[in-house]
Amino acid sequence: MLLIKNMANPQTPSREILEAALQGLEQQRQKLDDHIAQVRSLLGRRVGRPPKEAHAASAVVVKKAPVKRVLSAEARRRIAAAQKRRWAAFRKNKAQA
Repeated sequence: MLLIKNMANPQTPSREILEAALQGLEQQRQKLDDHIAQVRSLLGRRVGRPPKEAHAASAVVVKKAPVKRVLSAEARRRIAAAQKRRWAAFRKNKAQA
């Protein structure tokens, strides 16, 4: 068996020893899983989910065109008037300098 380190005593371990060894190995596995999860979180990857590029290739995503914002004629006039006032003030300050 692999668990027997002392070849001078080739007896198989008892059931209690095997169960204790199994329990210890499972605890070590849990610690390793915790460490792996911490490293993955530091890398910015989610545990148990493939990277976004691989996921996007397998799924078809339909994107909608962005909704075009519509301004009223009055709103366009107010914006144009405000811009004209800003440019007039800029030119006035430039002429005085």
